[in-house]
Amino acid sequence: MFQKIMVPVDLAHLDVIEPALEKVADLARHYDAEVCYVGVTSNAPSSVARTPQEYAQKLEAFAKERAEVHGQPVSTKTINSPDVIADLDDILIKAIDEVGADLVVMPTHPPKHLDVIIPSHGGKVASHTKASVFLVRPFDNKSK
Repeated sequence: MFQKIMVPVDLAHLDVIEPALEKVADLARHYDAEVCYVGVTSNAPSSVARTPQEYAQKLEAFAKERAEVHGQPVSTKTINSPDVIADLDDILIKAIDEVGADLVVMPTHPPKHLDVIIPSHGGKVASHTKASVFLVRPFDNKSK
């Protein structure tokens, strides 16, 4: 059913997106799908990388590690933006078409009152693309 799964990745917050990464691994195996990890960075040095080229290398290494987990083909796309926070939604929407994804899996937060003013990234992406979008909420083992 799905051939290419796009996963937006923030290399600075891998612990937060781990639940989504687990779902991606399961879906990739189930559908025998390629996984494309998309990272958005700026030209400014960050805690992850000093340059966009270094960020791209780290994203590629991350993708290879994840391929070992799910055993499916992987690809990466690194996108440069002068203002990652302001441009993120539009960048991700454009990337879906550029990589040819038919499914996007991304982490999201539980609904909050502030969502009325500032919608979630996943909500905007889902409403502006033809691809299916699977939003993965973090889970708390204490609440089970």
